[in-house]
Amino acid sequence: MTKVSLWVGEGCLASSITTLMDAFSIADLWHRSLVADACGPLFDTEIITTDGGPIKAYGNLCIQADRSATDVKETDCLVISPILPNITPIPDNLPKLSRHLTRLREKGTTLATVCTGTFVLAEMGLLNGKKATTNWTYARLFKKRYPLVDLQPTYMITEDDNIICTGAATAVYNLAIHLIKKFGSQNLAAVCSKALLVDPNRISQAPYAMSSPLRHHGDDQVRRAQTIIEKQFTDLDTIDDIARDVGISPRHFKRRFKKATGELPLKYLQRVRIDAAKEKLETTRDSIDKITWAVGYKDVSSFCRLFKQHTQISPRAYRDKFFTQVPW
Repeated sequence: MTKVSLWVGEGCLASSITTLMDAFSIADLWHRSLVADACGPLFDTEIITTDGGPIKAYGNLCIQADRSATDVKETDCLVISPILPNITPIPDNLPKLSRHLTRLREKGTTLATVCTGTFVLAEMGLLNGKKATTNWTYARLFKKRYPLVDLQPTYMITEDDNIICTGAATAVYNLAIHLIKKFGSQNLAAVCSKALLVDPNRISQAPYAMSSPLRHHGDDQVRRAQTIIEKQFTDLDTIDDIARDVGISPRHFKRRFKKATGELPLKYLQRVRIDAAKEKLETTRDSIDKITWAVGYKDVSSFCRLFKQHTQISPRAYRDKFFTQVPW
């Protein structure tokens, strides 16, 4: 039997933890169906907190723990629940929890995080020098806070040194399938992916990412440049023209723009154009050629390559995934 301990903290998102518990219960049902001599469940789950007391999750949901983290002397997998890092404080007593997780890792325990639970492990220093992923919405904040972590925000799942991290929201289902395969079998994971309607080949969250340009940076001229790019992206010829329009010498514009926004103006322009193309792919049946011209590009092949660099899929595949017409 595989023991899975699910850690929850104040302000966590409880749905991810309960989703995992449900997925493991379904895996147990299928395990008994597939294995004739199966005796007992394959997974044994428990909810733990740092001190063993109850916590209040986001949305005022009260969760009672089975025991404290320090009472867990052995477990096959310990999962860290997600938080909302922009409004939820990092949980208290992290040094105490960190010491205990380190001891469990020495015994071979797999650590896993759901979504922004990556922030909790990173705060402990357990991800320094390791590959990780997190909710794409918080990737910029994560990189700023934890520069020693090798963040791969396009990945749905990463596993490095027996620490598993997952991307946004429904990636918890991909984590469930990953753990069912790791501690169960490939066959059981394949069956459960069908039962849970999980696409096991969904390895990137890049197609789902939306832009969130940084505007509160205090540089009025750069903010004006951003506005020009966003309003005139179809007709812009050179970045130098934008620099002159906002009164910055072309020599210093790129440096100023990147310092303020975190990216070069050409990359910013590309992203604005790709966002416009995504909207057209989601809401119209315009041809790829027409969309290419509409967002400011003249070469369809170059546009398609650039689109795939940003989203990890082709424009046609993006339309197939996100076109909003109701199919009935």
